[in-house]
Amino acid sequence: MAHHLQEYIIVEGKLRMRKLIKAFVSTGAFCGMILVGSGAQLGAQTQPAPDNTKVNKDTASPTADRAKNTKSDTRLMADIRRDVVKDKSLSTDGHNVKIVCQNGKVTVRGPVHTEDEKKTILAYATKHAGDGNVTDEITVKGDSK
Repeated sequence: MAHHLQEYIIVEGKLRMRKLIKAFVSTGAFCGMILVGSGAQLGAQTQPAPDNTKVNKDTASPTADRAKNTKSDTRLMADIRRDVVKDKSLSTDGHNVKIVCQNGKVTVRGPVHTEDEKKTILAYATKHAGDGNVTDEITVKGDSK
């Protein structure tokens, strides 16, 4: 016997109804599926996204959206990013530092867990950009990875 199941979902901020047809052996299976499915949807909607908005509001420092995106700057950012991401000794925060390039000058910004991570990331930036071309805006949180 087939049952019609109406599922309510949020699409572009509006509540929408989607009809599904499912075959169920018993009403108990039907009720269990509704409870499990609705819990999964609620859990997904309540998780806040990571947010660095406050850190990124600093207008004095270069940001990626203001970069000129010349070929040489783009290549420089990509080379540094490749080395940082390849280094498996770095934490997720270390892998996600912001790397901004303007006219061959690199700014590295974001939180990391240890002073060693900071030194490693700055070494990669200096390796590609050269001495005197790297601005350090990395903060050390001082917690474990």
